[in-house]
Amino acid sequence: MKPFPFLFGPMRVPFLLLTPACVAVGVATAYRQTGHLSLLDILIVLIGALAAHISVNVFNEYYDFKSGLDSRTQRTPFSGGSGSLQAHPEMARATLILAWASFAVTALVGLYFVWKQGWGLLPLGILGLVILVTYTLWFVYQPVLCLIVPGLGFGILMVMGTHYALTGTYTWTAFIASLVPTFLVSNLLLLNQFPDVEADQSVGRRHYPIVLGRRASSVVYGLFLLGAYLAVGVGVALRLLPWTSLLALLTLVLSWKAFRGAFENAENIPALIPSMGMNVIINLATPVLLALGLFLA
Repeated sequence: MKPFPFLFGPMRVPFLLLTPACVAVGVATAYRQTGHLSLLDILIVLIGALAAHISVNVFNEYYDFKSGLDSRTQRTPFSGGSGSLQAHPEMARATLILAWASFAVTALVGLYFVWKQGWGLLPLGILGLVILVTYTLWFVYQPVLCLIVPGLGFGILMVMGTHYALTGTYTWTAFIASLVPTFLVSNLLLLNQFPDVEADQSVGRRHYPIVLGRRASSVVYGLFLLGAYLAVGVGVALRLLPWTSLLALLTLVLSWKAFRGAFENAENIPALIPSMGMNVIINLATPVLLALGLFLA
């Protein structure tokens, strides 16, 4: 088995599309503030963000393999791991090396922007690096944090980190815009936990679908969807976001369908799969539409 082609599995390459969607929001708020940006800096930001996403994915694959969790999960197109290490356990060491290598790339990119823009980026960067390593080891056993941390990483940390890396400042516009992927990405992980309840419970994990049950968690899912759209509305009402940001509301109909499907099929995993697919589309399309609205203003 050649290491390089194999490692695309633990990277979960199709899911990496989420990263440029979230980075685009931070790029758009930075552009709105300055009116001009360095394409090289945008590329470096994107490399760092992708490395962070790869790192957390690969750490998750490695630790779930070592715990035996992935051999117990009911794998779906959106959850349950890639199955790569179950098929090739001899690649465990290479997988761990990839996780730490991508972690190092993330750290180096962060240090570059701390050097360029100032120490203000450091708190976000340190918190982000801690999350990369500890999410699977600790956060998944804390229900509230397990819900919040994925959105925090891809929302507030990634969007505001991008904004600061490109401008050297934090703004309320970047913060309110970052709440959209914050709510949505937490929801992405929440709904993807539904098929894994029994397997996760067997290794001691504690997230909301385990603690509250799937049906109650589908209500949380609906509230977080509402939170994402309210963030846009409040941002426009407070004039922190331009009215063109309302483009992000175009996914409302799809969100309603996803919520209804999650609520009605919370205990029927095969019937839940279409809602999980819609949830992925919502997570990709809504931040992109928000970014487009910011650029058009």
